[in-house]
Amino acid sequence: MDKKIFSTAAFFGMTAIILGAFGAHALKKVLTLDQLATFETGVKYQMYHALFLLFLGLNNHLTSKTKKTILIFTILGIIFFSGSIYLLATNALTAFDFKVIGFITPIGGLLLIVAWSILMIQFLKKKA
Repeated sequence: MDKKIFSTAAFFGMTAIILGAFGAHALKKVLTLDQLATFETGVKYQMYHALFLLFLGLNNHLTSKTKKTILIFTILGIIFFSGSIYLLATNALTAFDFKVIGFITPIGGLLLIVAWSILMIQFLKKKA
């Protein structure tokens, strides 16, 4: 399980860096400052949660089942939250109107909150 968590964390960290560089260089010329700031929010949250997954993989106080549950919520949360933000921020560059998927962003945020909540509950249940 930890190998899967580490590889997922590395993938999301790597793609956050790639997307951040893409936003800072290529998109800077075609997006407004507000759109760039929105895109950057997606990158930040993706990187925060890549680091969260690294912490999860290194943690020895959680069962494999709990880690797997947190991993699933985090993956879906990153895809829904950051993914939808990337699409919404670059909406003006495409023929498809991604505003129709705007409702996915808060769902992704909720999934990330659930992942963190599971972690918190597991730590609170632990005996000192």
